Amino acid sequence: MISRVAFIGFGEVGEYFARDLKAAGVAHISAFDVSNGPGSKPRARADRLGVTLCATPAEALAGAEMIICCVTAGSDLEAARGAAPAIPAGAFWLDVNSVSPGTKNEAAAIVMAVDGKFVEAAVMTSVPPHGIRSPMLLGGPFAHEFIAFAKDLPMDLTFQNSKIGVASAVKMCRSVMIKGIEALTTESMLAARHYGVEQQVLASLSDTIPHSDWNKLARYVMSRALIHGRRRAEEMREVARTVREAGIEPLLAAPTADRQDWAADRGVELGPKMLADATLDELLDAILAKRAQPPKAAE
Repeated sequence: MISRVAFIGFGEVGEYFARDLKAAGVAHISAFDVSNGPGSKPRARADRLGVTLCATPAEALAGAEMIICCVTAGSDLEAARGAAPAIPAGAFWLDVNSVSPGTKNEAAAIVMAVDGKFVEAAVMTSVPPHGIRSPMLLGGPFAHEFIAFAKDLPMDLTFQNSKIGVASAVKMCRSVMIKGIEALTTESMLAARHYGVEQQVLASLSDTIPHSDWNKLARYVMSRALIHGRRRAEEMREVARTVREAGIEPLLAAPTADRQDWAADRGVELGPKMLADATLDELLDAILAKRAQPPKAAE
C-alpha cells in the first residue's frame, strides 16, 4: 500500500483527493500551497483532514512516493519549477491540471529532468462529488507503471497514450464545448431576460435540442461559471493554446475565457447565498440590476 502522498496545491481538488486517500488507508499525506498561512483556506482544509500543510515544497515532498499537482491552470509550470529540486528520484508526479498538450510537455520536461516520473492525467468530470474516483485519462511513458502502482487505490484510471499531450487534448477539446456552452447560455439568457423573452427562448431550445428541463440546465451551467469562473477562465486560456497548437485560430475559445472571468466577477458581487438559492429568473435579474448600478464614486 502507498504510504506517503504529497500535494502541490491544496485547493478544492486537493481536499477531495486527500479525503479519499486517507479513507483508502494512505498513512501520511502532506501538502504545499502558496497560500498556507493561519486562516487561509488551504490551512483550514488541512486541519480538517489531518493533512500536514508545509511551508515549502521540500518539506511537503520529502519521502513522497506519489505527488499530485493540482494547482490552477495558469500555475502549472510555475508549480513544477518550484517543486523540481525537491522531487524524490523515482517518485510519480501526477499532473491533473487542465492545460494544453504543449504545457503538459513543458511540465514533463521539468519533472523528468530531475528523475521524477511524470504522469499526465486528464480529469474527465467535475471532481466534486467523485473525488479520487473521478475518471482520468493517463498519458506518458510512465502511465502504465502508475496504473500498476496505484492498483490499491480507488482510482478510475484509463491509459490513453504513451505520448504526453494526447490525454489532455481530449479534455481540452471537450472544454471548448462545455465552457463554451456555459458562456453562450449566460449571454443568451441575460439578453433574453432584458427583452422579456427568456421563457420563449428556453422553450425553443428544448424543441431544437431536446432536454427534459432547459430552465434547470440553463441555471446550472450559468452557476458553474459564476462560482468557478476564475479557474475556468484559466483553463480556457489553455484551451485556446490547445487550439492554436493544432494550427487553428481560437476565435471562440479565447473570448469564452473573457466571459468566464466576467462571470466570476458577477459571482463575487452576488454572493454565495444568491448563487445557492436563487432561481434562474432571480439570478438574471440580480446580474442585470448590478449592471445598471452607477459606479461608486472614488473616495
